[in-house]
Amino acid sequence: MELNAKVLIVDDDPGLRMALQDRFQHWGCQVSLAADGREALAICARESFHLILLDLSMPLMDGMEVLSQLRQDDFPGDIVVLTADGSITRAVEALKAGASDFLTKPADFDLLAQVTKRALDRRRLQMSRDALASQAHTNIRAASPAMKTLLDMASRVAASDSTVVLTGESGSGKQVVSEFIHESSPRKDGPFVYVNCVAISEDLIESTLFGHERGSFTGAVARKPGRLEGANGGTAFLDEIGDISPKLQTKLLHFLETGEFERVGGNQTVNVDCRIVAATNKNLAVEVKEGRFREDLYYRLNVINLRVPPLRERPEDVDLLAHHFLERVAGETKRKVPEFAPETLKAMVEYSWPGNVRQLKNAVERMVVLSPGNVLRPELLPPEIRNPNLDPTNDIGLGDLDFRDAVTAFKHSLLTRVLDECSGNQTKAAEKLGLQRSYLNRLLKDLGLRNE
Repeated sequence: MELNAKVLIVDDDPGLRMALQDRFQHWGCQVSLAADGREALAICARESFHLILLDLSMPLMDGMEVLSQLRQDDFPGDIVVLTADGSITRAVEALKAGASDFLTKPADFDLLAQVTKRALDRRRLQMSRDALASQAHTNIRAASPAMKTLLDMASRVAASDSTVVLTGESGSGKQVVSEFIHESSPRKDGPFVYVNCVAISEDLIESTLFGHERGSFTGAVARKPGRLEGANGGTAFLDEIGDISPKLQTKLLHFLETGEFERVGGNQTVNVDCRIVAATNKNLAVEVKEGRFREDLYYRLNVINLRVPPLRERPEDVDLLAHHFLERVAGETKRKVPEFAPETLKAMVEYSWPGNVRQLKNAVERMVVLSPGNVLRPELLPPEIRNPNLDPTNDIGLGDLDFRDAVTAFKHSLLTRVLDECSGNQTKAAEKLGLQRSYLNRLLKDLGLRNE
């Protein structure tokens, strides 16, 4: 049996620790040992594990206290408790407290193998479900030579653990390409974690990435692992990497070089094994030259650079993407999938799409929402697509739509354009529009717009 997992054995009996270590190593596991609860928590603060085998009766800190602290810290793996004969009641208490299973001492290795395999299978099943749920929204639709070349390169890059930087205009599909790299890589069964570096305030981005300790700042009532810890064994996608602060650039560089960091407010070293894929719509070489981006971080990140072409350079993809979004929006709105009129598709293929794939998706959603029938005719297109020289903020040009629909369409077009200009950053968009962030959020919800 090959279990292939990281296991922490916590027991105050040195003979049992060694016996369990030998057995798990025989099964192909990486094993760490702790002689008491405090040592176990210190190890868990530095490393991540798939499984913990936890004794209940220990000096200094018993297993129930350790279990409670691990669950409070959102330990992602499974915990199997070990209990001596006669303490089944405590084992049941442990199950209620969050343990996944229990074993009685002396350990039966055949039963141990079954319990361990069952716990790991549950974890892998959940990860598979999460991956399938993610893939349902991230499948790439591409027919153009430019995208086929990019995807061929991305497939080859995926086989390695090299850091990748994706460049390209806002809305061109960098996140989708990053997910394609993850799903094509040996890490595909691990987590894919997305972090938008401009959508999170500068005060919170460090703790979001690296986590924080209890009491490290106001509101930090418990230790919280960061997104990078959540990406252990998988891929972390750092979007808009060119906008992070110099302080964060320094900490990220150290992590890229060592795989280590300290949580905000902490002094314990945390080790994380994750691949970094970063993205930016800025020219990082120019940012380095002008002193806004560290040169050493630029070269450390820029191991492999892939450019995602804008939609205007791949018109062959417009038809394919439009139909993909059409099916998605129809499913989300629980209506029959409508059809594009031929002249509608012609206008869409000929348009330059300055907002790229995001703008196309929003245009399709708008047409589906406003369409009174099952055929999407050209008059339902946003005015800037029907007339590329038209400023949508001056003349919405919606033909036969009544006043209420016209106002709704204008709001939809204006918010879409401003969000595209702000790279999807709702805080910046609210400032540009002179709106409260909460009111902008309500408008986006009412109009069915999502910041992708």
